[in-house]
Amino acid sequence: MNYKYREGELIEEFKNYIDSTYQQHYVTDGKQTMDSIIANGHGTGFCLGNVDKYKDRYGKKGETPDEWRKDLIKVMHYTLFQLFIHDKEHEGAITSQSAEQPLFLTEADIFSSSQIEMNFGERNSIDDVSPSEWDAVAEKMRKLSKYDYPSYPNEL
Repeated sequence: MNYKYREGELIEEFKNYIDSTYQQHYVTDGKQTMDSIIANGHGTGFCLGNVDKYKDRYGKKGETPDEWRKDLIKVMHYTLFQLFIHDKEHEGAITSQSAEQPLFLTEADIFSSSQIEMNFGERNSIDDVSPSEWDAVAEKMRKLSKYDYPSYPNEL
């Protein structure tokens, strides 16, 4: 692609920056600080707060344009984190470009009352279903889709 605004080059630079953060002090034993922030339910506030922080200080901290530029990269990084959080919180909201087929199914899609009855027969509770029956339904739902679904939603 022949980008007019150096998008390809800038995306590569951004990717290299993100890769470098996995080697910095924000990672302990392979776990990023962001993992704890998200797990404790503070991800959105933290990310959007940092977007505001770095956006507002652009051009004010540091002496050179190169130093100011780092704030723009951090805005993008925290925006990317927030996209991840958004997608995790709204799993059924992401759709393909044709908008006909979701990129992944939510539990609600798979385990609506009609799906439960169709897949498990008449049960008093979905808790009565064995693990092998759950696996069979998950496999069935993956086969119904033209997309590859993760085997477990947290693997997204």
